[in-house]
Amino acid sequence: MKKYVVFFLSILLCLSLVACGTSSNDSGNTASDSSSWKAGTYTASAKGMNGDVKVEVVLDESSIKSVKVLEHQESEGISDPAIEKIPQQIVDAQGLGIDTVSGASFTSKAILEAVTIALKEAGADVDALKKIKGDSSTANKDIETAYDVVVIGGGGAGLTSAITAAENGAKVVVLEKMPAVGGNTLISGGEMAAPGNWLQEKEGIEDSTDLFYEDILKGGDNESDPALIRVIADNALNEAIWLKDEVGVVWEDYMLFFGGHSVKRSLVPKNASGVELITKLEAKAKEMGITILTDTKASALIANSDDKETINAVEAEMNGDTVIFTAAKGVVLASGGFGANIDMRVKYNPEMDDKILSTTSAGSTGDGIVMAEAIGAQLDDMSFIQTYPTCDPETGRLLYVGDVRLEGRSILVNKEGKRFVEELERRDVISKATTETSDGYSYMFWDQASMVASKVDVKHKHEYDSLIDRGLLVKADTIDEAAKHFGIDAEALKETVKNYNEYAKNGKDLEFNKRGELVAFTDGPYYIMKSIPAVHHTMGGVKINPDAQVINTTGDIIKGLYAAGEVTGNIHGTNRLGSDAIADIIVFGRVAGKNAAEGK
Repeated sequence: MKKYVVFFLSILLCLSLVACGTSSNDSGNTASDSSSWKAGTYTASAKGMNGDVKVEVVLDESSIKSVKVLEHQESEGISDPAIEKIPQQIVDAQGLGIDTVSGASFTSKAILEAVTIALKEAGADVDALKKIKGDSSTANKDIETAYDVVVIGGGGAGLTSAITAAENGAKVVVLEKMPAVGGNTLISGGEMAAPGNWLQEKEGIEDSTDLFYEDILKGGDNESDPALIRVIADNALNEAIWLKDEVGVVWEDYMLFFGGHSVKRSLVPKNASGVELITKLEAKAKEMGITILTDTKASALIANSDDKETINAVEAEMNGDTVIFTAAKGVVLASGGFGANIDMRVKYNPEMDDKILSTTSAGSTGDGIVMAEAIGAQLDDMSFIQTYPTCDPETGRLLYVGDVRLEGRSILVNKEGKRFVEELERRDVISKATTETSDGYSYMFWDQASMVASKVDVKHKHEYDSLIDRGLLVKADTIDEAAKHFGIDAEALKETVKNYNEYAKNGKDLEFNKRGELVAFTDGPYYIMKSIPAVHHTMGGVKINPDAQVINTTGDIIKGLYAAGEVTGNIHGTNRLGSDAIADIIVFGRVAGKNAAEGK
């Protein structure tokens, strides 16, 4: 009997040792469940937003040792969170069930697809690996929650507010719900209207704060608050200089002429991208010791428990926990607009439904507006939603190759080969005219001389190549060949070009009175780009006064609460002119940050 007992116990011990020797991960899946592969180093590529994303996967006999992104052409700033996080999450999980990073889903999917290809090559059971879920959260260890100023939103307005508050002696935290800072500023061209700037002086362009003020008013059909516009017009140039001298933003040596402006006055950041603004603002904020917390979503504004009228704290969701951040001096709301929230768009403007694509950041869901309304803030102009006229028909992304239009070197034609609108008109006017064409698209035409002058094929190479690959942009030696690609009436287009050249020769556009210098078209190659309007900016939001203080429904200020940027309303009226948003967010970001720090 003793022999049988010993034998039985020996078997149990062996089984126990086998069980203990099997590796596992947090999801409860064992590595041996799916790690039947050949050890080695594998490389593979998959299509991202702007081109191929190439990865390297290193495997031993039973585990994924490392994942690295070797090459990519994804947008700087936008794709960074995915490139930084997804490879490590795959290694940590020892699986492929990883969630994509919000705002960088194309890049996330490309990394996961490329790793999947590499694992297949190694002979792995990728279906089993996809069932192993990753955990992207991290514990909230030693998170400090007491500050002088809490800023909600890490876009251009939020970072500017934070820096300014810190300049005025405040201890500041920025709460950003997305995996990285930037917001709509990051994905914009970053151009900033600044009357009387140094480039205007160099070119001999006469401008003034009063003319800028009038342009903003007129551009929004006089539906704006003149007092707020006055603040922007009077301070835009000083803040453009502040960005240059104090933040380190590099402005290019040329300007753009945006539709609706009386003169060319819009400064262009390095590489014609908002990445320059956000990169420099984030670096400045960190240099000043400002705490920036990403993946941290503000969910409620909290009033002082004593007087019930002063906002002095923010409730936020962080890694599954609710955290309260206190603000001894003030809270700045800089959470952006609601262009990516279709339900909210339709609530205030039924025409802006899911049939219309959007250029905006995935984080533009109106959270700040909802939070402010919940504590009695007054909302203004919520029905005014702007579309940008020349966007990607497949993705809705704003097309920066189309900046050739803003340099006055292209025309917009319809399928019938005829111009149908002034190319430097307001965005809403061009958008409406485009929707009324026979097929709902616009076709931008320009020549090789215009391409050389604008350099849009070089400045925005990835976008240019993508448009060519997808057939949304054609380059051809003759007008006939270019027109044929889109089925445009070639004879009518040639007549349109001939007439436009006559207008340029005589210095007067007899059809649409196009502003700015008229430049005649010359030899080919010729280019035509197909585009469509997409939601770009929401003009509505919380009501503020010139001190950036939020106003409630009875017309009184909400103590301790300030707002700046697209979360605010009553600044741009029915329509925002191009490059005015950056002027707005920087100017009022500075005002809000200073006043919050002073507890005004």
